[in-house]
Amino acid sequence: MSDKPLNPWLKTGLELGPPILFFIAYMRLQDTTLTIGGTEYDGFIIVTAAFVPILLASIAVLWKLTGQISRIQVFTAIMVVVFGGLTVWLNDERFFKMKTTLVYGFFAVMLGIGLLRGQSWLKFLMGELLPMRHEGWMILTRRIAGAFAFMATANEVVWRTQSTEFWVTFETFGLPAFLFAVFMSQAKLIERYALTSGDGGQDGPGTT
Repeated sequence: MSDKPLNPWLKTGLELGPPILFFIAYMRLQDTTLTIGGTEYDGFIIVTAAFVPILLASIAVLWKLTGQISRIQVFTAIMVVVFGGLTVWLNDERFFKMKTTLVYGFFAVMLGIGLLRGQSWLKFLMGELLPMRHEGWMILTRRIAGAFAFMATANEVVWRTQSTEFWVTFETFGLPAFLFAVFMSQAKLIERYALTSGDGGQDGPGTT
């Protein structure tokens, strides 16, 4: 399918809607207990069970409307299904909390592997949005890999030491805000290494 234009507000709503709904639902249901088949499920488990299909539905709608789905969305959906399923099946919220650590840790490791090979795998994901020379992509990739590693570590510390309510708030707003701030702080780097017509569309070897 070919790419289709999509209202940016609708796109943002479909991407951010599921985690925000998760946050709202948990805050309302955190003290709720549901008994099914003799097993008690607390509010976190209930909300997680609802979050998985909601996230999949939002990704499916994005795919239907735009005709494309990113590799990051596919990977995130797989992790949510696996660890969300384990959380509900084993009635253990730790699996869903660990999912965030593993997602960000995976991104950090994969970007690091690319860097060791002299490649920017971040460019593979975002090259069409940010046309830059190879040097710029390598610097940006190192910084983003470091940010992902920090986020994975921070999530691990928070879910192990803080309340579930604090973790839900941190995971919904804290980590995305930090990543957004990291990307925004790279404006000068992006401007410095931006491709121009004089570059002839060449940005160096090792970027694919």
